[in-house]
Amino acid sequence: MNKPIIVTLALLLLFFSCGKKETKKEIEFVSRDFTEVEIETLIEDSTLNVRALEMIKGYDGAFFLASNGKGGMIDENGVLYPVKIDEDNEKLNFRSFASTADAAFGMSIASPAFLYKIGGDEISLVYQEDHEKAFYDAMDFWNDEEGIAIGDPTEGCMSIIVTRDGGDTWEKLPCDMLPKAKDGEAAFAASDTNIAIVGDKTWVATGGKASRILFSPDKGHTWEVFETPIVQGLETTGMYSVDFYDELNGFAIGGDYTKPDDNASNKIRTKDGGKTWELVAQNQSPGYRSCVQYLPNGGAKELIAIGFKGVDYSNDGGSTWKHLSDEGYYTIRFKNDSVAYAAGNKRVSKLTFK
Repeated sequence: MNKPIIVTLALLLLFFSCGKKETKKEIEFVSRDFTEVEIETLIEDSTLNVRALEMIKGYDGAFFLASNGKGGMIDENGVLYPVKIDEDNEKLNFRSFASTADAAFGMSIASPAFLYKIGGDEISLVYQEDHEKAFYDAMDFWNDEEGIAIGDPTEGCMSIIVTRDGGDTWEKLPCDMLPKAKDGEAAFAASDTNIAIVGDKTWVATGGKASRILFSPDKGHTWEVFETPIVQGLETTGMYSVDFYDELNGFAIGGDYTKPDDNASNKIRTKDGGKTWELVAQNQSPGYRSCVQYLPNGGAKELIAIGFKGVDYSNDGGSTWKHLSDEGYYTIRFKNDSVAYAAGNKRVSKLTFK
């Protein structure tokens, strides 16, 4: 286990001169059949709880932010941890993390919500929301200038803030631009994967008493809403994670974290860009999972679902699943088509699928 290393601001900023993952492109692919996952724990810390994790283009490693206000970096050369984002703010609980070619951004949950820009020659607070109901769940970028973060409703719609200037300033969209939220509809800050982006298109997964897809075809300028058949009706039910392989193929997973073994109506798939969704692997494992991701170059067939009850793999677009490990995590990001980083309670690990 690596000993904690305090990282200077200058060193932290040096690593953030890189971009974000490219739009997934479908290529000819023969589906593999992984039968095991090798897990190497890279960081172990009893105070650590990580739900915000990201791979960054141009850097051969992962970055994360945690509930204790700290962060860290992992690459082939080892671990840099902990990194303190704001020494003067003891209320930081990060659940969202995203990046551009020039900077990275971390956002905390609860009120007040703080959004920090990490880049250039400083770490700066670029957005703060003091509404008593403020609770932001996920963040992503369309390109190096335009980004989005989503959160629970504070008025009659989901909270959505956008930037059009590389993250220097953020503006909250008014409810007259957005679909009206249903009673008890919110989102889950479980894995920073409530948002999926392909090109200019954006899908936002809500959850709770209502669990729907908010869709924007034009980087957040206009919105519509699509219904889903996923389990919903309680505050703890619905979609916890969504991913899109391309503009047509998407997958969402969730369930009820208070009943993690329940596997009815907790996995859904779309083949028409999110307009319609079908239940898959009905009454089959896995049960509740907090994160789902398509494997890179996987032809919209290979998926990994992860949660505190373990790791599962599908090579047929989610129709059937294979349980690979009981080791629990909250979120996962892929380095390539067989190696990923996963994070959760008290640890961050490297996962190699074989």
